[in-house]
Amino acid sequence: MSKIACQISGIVKSFGPNKVLREINLDLPAGMVTVLMGANGAGKSTLVKILCGVHQADAGTVNLFGERFEPVSPADAFKSGVVTVHQSINNGVIPDLDVVSNLMIDKLAEQNSGFFINSEKLKRNADEIASAMNINMDTSTLVRDLGPADKQMIAIARAMAHAPKLLILDEPTSSLSENEAKRLFKLLQRLKEQGVAILYISHRMSDINNIADRIVAMRDGTISGLFEEKPLNYEGAVTAMLGQKLSQNEIKINEREKEILNLKDVKLANDSKPFNLSFFENEIVSITGLIGSGKTALASQIFGLNPDPKVTMTLNGNSYSPQSPEHAISAGVFMCPKDRASNAVVSEFDISNNLALPFFKRHSRLSFIRNKSLTQNARNSINELGIVCQSEMDSVTTLSGGNQQKVMVGRWLAEDSSVLLLDEPFQGVDIKARRDIGHQIRSTSRQRATIIFVAELDEALEIADRVIVLHEGNLVGDYQNKSKNIPKIVSSFSGSANNLDSANYGT
Repeated sequence: MSKIACQISGIVKSFGPNKVLREINLDLPAGMVTVLMGANGAGKSTLVKILCGVHQADAGTVNLFGERFEPVSPADAFKSGVVTVHQSINNGVIPDLDVVSNLMIDKLAEQNSGFFINSEKLKRNADEIASAMNINMDTSTLVRDLGPADKQMIAIARAMAHAPKLLILDEPTSSLSENEAKRLFKLLQRLKEQGVAILYISHRMSDINNIADRIVAMRDGTISGLFEEKPLNYEGAVTAMLGQKLSQNEIKINEREKEILNLKDVKLANDSKPFNLSFFENEIVSITGLIGSGKTALASQIFGLNPDPKVTMTLNGNSYSPQSPEHAISAGVFMCPKDRASNAVVSEFDISNNLALPFFKRHSRLSFIRNKSLTQNARNSINELGIVCQSEMDSVTTLSGGNQQKVMVGRWLAEDSSVLLLDEPFQGVDIKARRDIGHQIRSTSRQRATIIFVAELDEALEIADRVIVLHEGNLVGDYQNKSKNIPKIVSSFSGSANNLDSANYGT
């Protein structure tokens, strides 16, 4: 039997009258990956913040390898060997520094590091860390110039450099490609062999199948299920975290109506083939593929972030060539971007103001904001999406990640549009929140074309009338979301389906 690395006993935590953690008892064995699942508001984040020194428990104890563990700050937890890689990429990296400085920032901060910096030695050490994780890049590159996946790998690599006793990973693969995820899993396997306890927060079945030794489910501030018998009971864990089973009914495909958006001669990579696409009113289309398939590039073209003069687009039968997001929005093409922390949520604003962006004009009269209109708009979205909050005046930063995501999506659902682009709308949210968001997207889809860009195939199948698959910039599949087509969709997703007959697309 594995040695217990971290023993959590009777942990209680409240914020005012809200009791977030209720007698949490959990052992984290050394050399094992414990996957923690829980709906938004279950208490996962609060438990992690206690372990990494952000919050202190009201009652209960934590022991780390038999010794009392009471960190008073993240730095204190870090020194004790508890290392956390947070879900928000920007919490793990410093964009304005280069890769070397990011990987070695903790070394630079040590009091005995001296007055002078040995840049060559730091670079050698950083190169060794990057090499150990198979990160192939120039370590002199500024982190702000890297993509989300590379930023995430840098944050994880920095954590790994400290030989952690307990490593906490919060949705670490949400911005990683399949190959990058495989590298991470290999690294975690090595850490397991070294006796590191790993607490891995995720709801992705692919992650759990690859790395989990056990699953712990949380609900309403308590441990609601522990699953250790192989094969691990994923469906049982989902039921434990939600308190009910989730039905897996086939989508009732919406009747497509008039053509809304048409694209001709789309070319997403230098060596990819041009292709055409059409999107229709009352239709929800998932565009899926592995990271690097071209999903974000396609979304950027449609929204005017990266216009390509060679692509011909029509919107409601008229020529459409947006040169900026402002142009796209004025034409009725909206986009909900991924990476809410840096691209969407305004931390200084409350929920009602975040939900009104960028449509303040609709809530104004003679340049004055109508507070009643803002409040009603916010309350409608809170009710329709099930946003868990005290009131619409709460700061958006007090919400869990999943509820922030609901705010971000709700902003665009509250307004009428011709085309709604949603880039990874389910990123970092639990299964229940995913269903809440998906239900609202489908229930409001009547008067528009809805295009959803997702990297997870199960998310694409869960919400769409039609599934389009991209692979390395090429269009490799376009199918109605029916059970008979799932084997073809899976084959296209893996890149194994080639030379598809475009005349059969959408069938």
